[in-house]
Amino acid sequence: MRNSPNRLVATIFGAVYILVGLLGFTVTAGVDFIATDGGLLLGIFEVNPLHNIAHLLIGAALLIGGLSGVRAAKGVNIVVGLAYLLLGIVGFFIEGGSLNILALNTADHILHLGSALILLGVGFGTDRAVAPRSAV
Repeated sequence: MRNSPNRLVATIFGAVYILVGLLGFTVTAGVDFIATDGGLLLGIFEVNPLHNIAHLLIGAALLIGGLSGVRAAKGVNIVVGLAYLLLGIVGFFIEGGSLNILALNTADHILHLGSALILLGVGFGTDRAVAPRSAV
């Protein structure tokens, strides 16, 4: 199923998150690896080097899933979507504190929640005939 919404979304999101991860390094020179305050990407999203690496890893997972097949794309969309949902919610509570090792700000939380809604919506709502691979 080459025209799978899961494959398309995973591939696009993967490429975008890899690009965001790479661009993040342009604004984090001199920022500590796990600084709670980071550089501003696009003037609004706060990032530090760890946050950039997280974007690269998530982007790679999405891209690999999207290019691998429908089952892999659906699985990675759901897993990353759930992780972003959790991060989007928890982020509001850790912002401004020492647990904010990704230098998250409100714009990041909103973006993570938006990404979660899209990834989960596509993951659970499309390609229903294909079940994601079981982790067992």
